[in-house]
Amino acid sequence: STYELHRSECGRKSLFLRRHKFIDYVSHCFHNQGWSLDACVGYALDKGIFQKDQVVSTKTLYNYVDLGLMDIKNGDLPEKVKRNTKTRRARVNKRILGRSIDERSPRIESRKDFGHWECDLVLGHKTKDDDVLLTLCERKTRQFFMIKIEDKTSASVMKAFDKLREYYGSKWNQIFKSITTDNGSEFADLSDLEQVSKTLVYYAHPYTSCDKGSVERHNGLIRRYIPKGDRMDKYSVEDIAKIEVWCNSLPRKILNYKTPEEYFDTELDRIYRRR
Repeated sequence: STYELHRSECGRKSLFLRRHKFIDYVSHCFHNQGWSLDACVGYALDKGIFQKDQVVSTKTLYNYVDLGLMDIKNGDLPEKVKRNTKTRRARVNKRILGRSIDERSPRIESRKDFGHWECDLVLGHKTKDDDVLLTLCERKTRQFFMIKIEDKTSASVMKAFDKLREYYGSKWNQIFKSITTDNGSEFADLSDLEQVSKTLVYYAHPYTSCDKGSVERHNGLIRRYIPKGDRMDKYSVEDIAKIEVWCNSLPRKILNYKTPEEYFDTELDRIYRRR
């Protein structure tokens, strides 16, 4: 009867069992590729790996985790367990090193244009004799760069940017239209880029990490592989490159489940096709 059919369709357990192929796919992508549950759902639908009637929603997947139905535990979900509920103390007694973010064009804020970056440093062990990561994130495509430098001095930072400018050559001004960073002393000389290129450098408000939220978010992804307190110099350039590739091959909901690498390559193709 219709009643019996509907009864057979209802219930978490029944749906979980009937969609087991998709559940297995999610488990594989989560454990082997480091994808979020939402990325698994969105990518599977976008690429036609599963049809809509073969998947369950992101919310349902999280419910399954809470119920213990999957081989994924809440402790395996880094974003779910790292919420910070501590109150923050506002501090405003830090000087701005150069052009304030208040002068930044609204178009940069909208992420409609390519070539606008955020940058930061990621430290390993809190000693002066350890390597450091210079990280950059392009605001539109979310492409992420991780560059290993000798220390957290402004000289090392500028040396890395000199190599980047050399690598991109005549296309630098089209790829790096602006850079937004914080007021750390390591970025004190970054505005010197304005003297040798068309790149505009903006400094965030003091103690306001959300002004460069994209690069901060990606720095959090690094910590899945390089825990806080680990010495950075024990990770090779190849290790860093593998983490960078992983970050740029993650399907993103905000990119309609495409990857940053796909979008970034499309933008570069447009630039290099121009005469």
